[in-house]
Amino acid sequence: MRAKTVGAALRDAAARGKAFLHDGDDTITFTEFDELADRVAAGLLARGIGRGDRIALLDLNTPRWLAALFGAARIGAVVVPLNVRYREQELSYMLGQSGARTVISIDAVPDFDFAAFFEDSRDRLPGVTDHVFFGGGFAGSGTFDELTATPPDPARLAAARDAVHPADPLMILYTSGTTGRPKGATITHQSILASARAQADHFQMTEGDVLLGHLPFNHVGGITCTIMSALVSGGAVALLPAFGPDAALRAIERHGVTFCGAVPTMYVLMLGREDFAGHDLSSVRLCVAGGSNVEPALAEEIRRGFPGAPLYGLYGLSESSGACVLSLLDDAPETVARTLGVVIGDFEARVTGLDGDVLPPGETGELEVRGDCVAAGYWDMPEESAEVFLPDGWLATGDMVAMEPDGHLVLRGRKKEMYIQGGFNVYPVEIENVLTAHPKVAMAAGIGVPDEVLGEVGRFYVVPRPDSEPPTPEELTAYCRERLADYKIPRQFVVTTEVPLTPVGKIHKAALKERHLSNP
Repeated sequence: MRAKTVGAALRDAAARGKAFLHDGDDTITFTEFDELADRVAAGLLARGIGRGDRIALLDLNTPRWLAALFGAARIGAVVVPLNVRYREQELSYMLGQSGARTVISIDAVPDFDFAAFFEDSRDRLPGVTDHVFFGGGFAGSGTFDELTATPPDPARLAAARDAVHPADPLMILYTSGTTGRPKGATITHQSILASARAQADHFQMTEGDVLLGHLPFNHVGGITCTIMSALVSGGAVALLPAFGPDAALRAIERHGVTFCGAVPTMYVLMLGREDFAGHDLSSVRLCVAGGSNVEPALAEEIRRGFPGAPLYGLYGLSESSGACVLSLLDDAPETVARTLGVVIGDFEARVTGLDGDVLPPGETGELEVRGDCVAAGYWDMPEESAEVFLPDGWLATGDMVAMEPDGHLVLRGRKKEMYIQGGFNVYPVEIENVLTAHPKVAMAAGIGVPDEVLGEVGRFYVVPRPDSEPPTPEELTAYCRERLADYKIPRQFVVTTEVPLTPVGKIHKAALKERHLSNP
């Protein structure tokens, strides 16, 4: 019988006693990691944290991050994963909206001091009452070493573990919203395990597989498609704190990676290294590309660069807890380049028109998915949830597709305005809201435009205030850098006297796209 909670799945894997995480020179077995998760769980219980309490987690891809997640999962606490690229505005909103009580965080990265931010924000975020740092933190905060020093009380731990249900929230994973307010997809134990198992079964993953762990853990590509799929299949993960083309290639060679999952941009950067041909990549049995379509030319480069490793597409989103559509194992290269794949496991997919009616094969409409992988809505956002999480369990993805007679899905475009820059979803309205707060900006409108390396980048049209000097692109870039994660910062600015408007006065994004096509 398959485990129904993440904590139980780890306990089952621990019985195998094999390697789970390769972290540089260190290797951690499932058994050792299970014991570490117990110590984290005991430490959290000792701090008064229990089922349903939210814990914000901020770090690079490290074993301690995963230990904090699995320790929280074991007692039913809910993790709010945060990206080290986030800054004041994003951190404050997500901590407040999630109702996080505890923060477990890295002290600092080269360009930002998180310990100082959390110390200074205690008055602004009174709900966060407990701070734990992987380093020294600030006066009065705790340390992760102290947290894991608590000897587990077997009876208390067992009682907390037994109280966790499959439908309980595991993570609140924030994704940018079209309203400019990030939305927290409530991923449950059941939904994340369902997606991970469907992927593992589809790709016939085994204990012999080693996955490259370079995708960020606050993204389903890193946590579901990599960590959880390794957990349920018994495979190992070669961890990288963050993606870098050189580090990724070295890790593949050093640890015998068999499963290389990445967004197209990452493949471009790896293939572009001068010493690429000098790396032994023969261990890779399959390459998976998610995040955006793989152009045929890039697909061919990947096949040449990773000989013997077929390339497959992966489609999923935070709201589906991970992968829900994958290429078939026997799909021809042309099919992989042309389609997203087919719905996997026992999940269902349908294509609907504007009136909600199901469309026949070949017609373009919105992709909807149903199955245990679907998240439990957006955290504390009932209206937004109702728009996406539909009756009878269907998830409206916002992506426009056509379904072919054999079930393959062809992406036609995005119902919403989101673009994918370097594998990260970006919604223009969030950046527009920041730009229009600039004292020199009256209006701002952004679109995604093609880019050879990043896939897409943001191109933002800015109308200056009539009573001020026009802002420069450099000035706008600096302004955004102080307020947004770096992957959201527009790569192109156009300062203009006007932007096209619809008859009702809304910015006409389609006309902006046409303007770009005529004047790229």
